Amino acid sequence: MQLVSFQLAKEEYGIEITRVQEIILMGEITRVPQTPIFIKGLINLRNTVIPIVDLRLRFGLQEQEPSDETRIMVMNVGGKTVGIVVDAVSEVLRISKDQISNPPPTVAGLGREYLTGLVKLEKRLLILLDIDKILGKADAEKLEAIAG
Repeated sequence: MQLVSFQLAKEEYGIEITRVQEIILMGEITRVPQTPIFIKGLINLRNTVIPIVDLRLRFGLQEQEPSDETRIMVMNVGGKTVGIVVDAVSEVLRISKDQISNPPPTVAGLGREYLTGLVKLEKRLLILLDIDKILGKADAEKLEAIAG
């Protein structure tokens, strides 16, 4: 299994590489009124308008000004193309299934439902995310409505 690892508020996360279409630099985002706070707006990516979600805001973290490291991960969620803003993209990792463990039951609260597991690497843990759960059905419908 291959993962794309990325940073968000000093934590390291991973998403299956098959979900990621491309990784692009942060560019100009057109704001859309009356959308949830975590929907940053829209971008035009090679004549395709795609909605942009700030993963920090989706997780209830503090908003941060984009840096040189900030990236947009373009991925397919529920048959729709969506951009996810992350603090930095780290690397592509090849892992085996035995490196993945279930999240401990003590991990409670915001975000637990988004986790599919923890990846044990040599000196660190990577939080494995389920992008479909992060952007649930209601969110997907909102994204579809603003992107047309």
